[in-house]
Amino acid sequence: MNEKTKTPKKPKTPRTPMPEQPPFVRARNFLEVTLGYAAEQAALEASRCLQCKTPLCRKGCPVEIDIPGFIARLRAGDRDGAYAVLRQTNSLPAVCGRVCPQEVQCEGSCILGKKGEPVAIGRLERYVADSFAAENGCMQLTGQATCSLPREIRVACIGSGPSSLTVAGYLSALGVKVTVFEALHELGGVLIYGIPEFRLPKDVVRREVDAMRALGVEFKTNWVGGRTILVRELLDQGFDAVFIGVGAGLPRFMDIPGESLIGVYSANEYLTRVNLGRAYAFPEYDTPVTRGRHVAVFGGGNVAMDAARTALRLGAESVHIVYRRTKGEMPARREELEHALEEGVKLEILANPLRYNGDENRRLVSVTLERQKLGEPDASGRRSPAPTGETFDLPIDTAIIAIGTRPNPILLESTPELKLSKRGYIEVDPETGETSIPGVYAGGDIVTGAATVISAMGAGRRAARSIAGKFIGEDAVR
Repeated sequence: MNEKTKTPKKPKTPRTPMPEQPPFVRARNFLEVTLGYAAEQAALEASRCLQCKTPLCRKGCPVEIDIPGFIARLRAGDRDGAYAVLRQTNSLPAVCGRVCPQEVQCEGSCILGKKGEPVAIGRLERYVADSFAAENGCMQLTGQATCSLPREIRVACIGSGPSSLTVAGYLSALGVKVTVFEALHELGGVLIYGIPEFRLPKDVVRREVDAMRALGVEFKTNWVGGRTILVRELLDQGFDAVFIGVGAGLPRFMDIPGESLIGVYSANEYLTRVNLGRAYAFPEYDTPVTRGRHVAVFGGGNVAMDAARTALRLGAESVHIVYRRTKGEMPARREELEHALEEGVKLEILANPLRYNGDENRRLVSVTLERQKLGEPDASGRRSPAPTGETFDLPIDTAIIAIGTRPNPILLESTPELKLSKRGYIEVDPETGETSIPGVYAGGDIVTGAATVISAMGAGRRAARSIAGKFIGEDAVR
């Protein structure tokens, strides 16, 4: 069938649902919400793929995975072959299968979605990655039995989030000696401290890190880029290239009265305390966090959903998401929003905070909100909120602010040679990821601002390919 000229043939079988914990059960535990396909379910869903000659799904993927290719191998019963296809362009398929916004990327471009439900590409990707049994680190990272022998090339990565892990995995498979410097005591960056266990189990990330270790990647924790290790020092120490993948983890606030009251958190702090400190497992982990009874989360993105659902799992009696536009304008993934509502999170839409109110002990007791109405579209294409003058108080003892992040200045201020954009992010060559300092590359949120995990991985892959082409040769570039 020519999908450009003919109406897509509707598959005989409906989209295979993903097994998941019931809402009333999962709302009180931190276990993964979705349970993954069994082999029979994956085979059934794979059978729905039309194997388009011009696969729009592939164009919708930021790293252009050969989606028809891996699904074709899965349909043929070749799970290992499907994994090898995924690994050609995707460094973290088990992660992407869980947290990528497939509904606006690959699945959003699937031709079946024009008349019905698209192929569940993300769920199939997760099934292949989860069920593949690698025999060694090379096979885990590439799907191939052998990798290149060690080379006399050294690359340093600052930060251990998705972009740096992509660089480390790609280059280590080519025999490059990679050293990763991480500021925190645990590896994985936002995959560990930002995304809750119930959306992304930490063992999924550790499996990738362990495979890189097996290929010789050296990981150094508690090293702060720009403070305990400088970019210039790394070059002076003989590293051939340096990749900066430190993310953009400095939280934004609204600068309204009461933000210093006890009980007001940034989402970054709140989620880090829970995810990295394992506060949910207290007293097994000695890192408790305030367990609010009545919680409000401000923002409408995935981070807001993560914070709200985390508060619910910590025992909150009520959790509201306060958003100044309507439900339809929320940038969060539909699946995450629906899961939050199923679990009991409430929406307070068309409302904007004016001030936080405290008691005599400076503890938060309520927030004053102003009702909004929608006006003309702004630069994002969404209708802008406008104040109505109507105010009301929402009683709360915990507020979590999830309205975005900005670059942490520590590394940027210590490296004045780096050219920055007007927004304060690192400027790079879009084709290679190289910065204004020769041999120094950057990618992920520190370049683009807050974006998706797979976008960061794509940036890491472009930088790794550029480094490989420069120091090994174009023949080595995968």
